[in-house]
Amino acid sequence: MTNPTLNFPSTSGHKVLAAAGKKYLRPGGRIATKQLFQWANFNPGETVLELASSFGYSAISLAQRYHVKVLGIEKDSKSVAYALANIRVAGLENQIEIIEGDIFYLDHIPGKFDYVLAEAILTMQSPQGKAKLLTAIHNRLKPGGKFLSHELLARNKEEQIRADLAKVIRVNSTPLSENNWISNLATAGLKVQQHLTGPMNLLNLRQMLQDEGILNTIQIFWNIVTQEPIRKRVLEMHDVFHQYRNELGYIIMCAVAE
Repeated sequence: MTNPTLNFPSTSGHKVLAAAGKKYLRPGGRIATKQLFQWANFNPGETVLELASSFGYSAISLAQRYHVKVLGIEKDSKSVAYALANIRVAGLENQIEIIEGDIFYLDHIPGKFDYVLAEAILTMQSPQGKAKLLTAIHNRLKPGGKFLSHELLARNKEEQIRADLAKVIRVNSTPLSENNWISNLATAGLKVQQHLTGPMNLLNLRQMLQDEGILNTIQIFWNIVTQEPIRKRVLEMHDVFHQYRNELGYIIMCAVAE
């Protein structure tokens, strides 16, 4: 049955996709995130601050694969509770902590970190919000610490894409060009050392199979087909993604705090 707690006509696109059963909501998929983590070159015991940690999946993966310590910040109390339950099941309470909080108040978090991770977060902010958040990220990094970023890319037509995306995802997102992303980070004292761009295939069948697996992909499509409120919103998003298939992409960046 359709989730009765969501107002599907007005709720944000990522919540609609989550209601359909999609667990991975990164524009470049798991492969892009994997490349980002390879660039990070984590060492056991290092510290990671993850912004908008959602259900804790990324934090759990980081702790299991790289034996780092993760502090996640998440605004939604229900997501925090779900993340803590997932961490307990994984037996990683000693490596991961998830706190309820607003990413725009990172100055309330004590200490500095070896890494800050933000995936599909900056895109959703206004130009002023991007600048404020990037400055806060820089301030939470140790000297020489790394910022790991995975965002939506607009190869051109930035303003047109922003307007059309806002209509279908119900969030005033502002994807940037490659040069503008790198420039924004540089202004905040974050020097991009490595970056990569590629196509945005969030609703592409091949990427969904890679990200979600066969069984969950089947379940997602079943939910879309059988639940009209979800289907309507997903088709709207799909149409815009297809319209800008040559302009929309993803960008991953590994930047060092100067």
